[in-house]
Amino acid sequence: MTYVIRLATPGDASAVTALLEASYPKLFAAGYDAKILATALPRMTKANPRLLASGGFFLAESEDRQIVGCGGWSKERPGTNETREGEAHIRHFATHPDWLRRGIGRAMIARCVAQAKTAAIKRFDCYSSLVAVDSYEAMGFTVVGPMTLELGLDVTLPGCLMSRALT
Repeated sequence: MTYVIRLATPGDASAVTALLEASYPKLFAAGYDAKILATALPRMTKANPRLLASGGFFLAESEDRQIVGCGGWSKERPGTNETREGEAHIRHFATHPDWLRRGIGRAMIARCVAQAKTAAIKRFDCYSSLVAVDSYEAMGFTVVGPMTLELGLDVTLPGCLMSRALT
């Protein structure tokens, strides 16, 4: 079965949440303790309305109209309204576990890069989970260093700051 990449809309919120709920618990179990995931996953598996309405968030949709991947970018740093000229952030990427290794993440990154270049973005930063580092490296990102992902209300997750120049 094939897929198409399209822009997300606010009406996709429940489908994106369902994808995140199918993807993150299964994939994150390989890199995180169950106790950490018990507090982090409820915050991570909800669609972000601002991203869905941003015009910079994409979905991979299968032939039977199932959402099998998501991800996008924003000029704002995650969790803030802070922006820096020429810098943007990769946001909320996920692929359904049954659809891994089909180029979905790579296709969505390519769409993000193309769109960001038209907005004069020179670099993407990514707050990566520990389990996604290898995938982002395969798409041209490099590890800057470890970081703690702040999920709000004293909920944190160990991760990595990653970066990629847009050339």
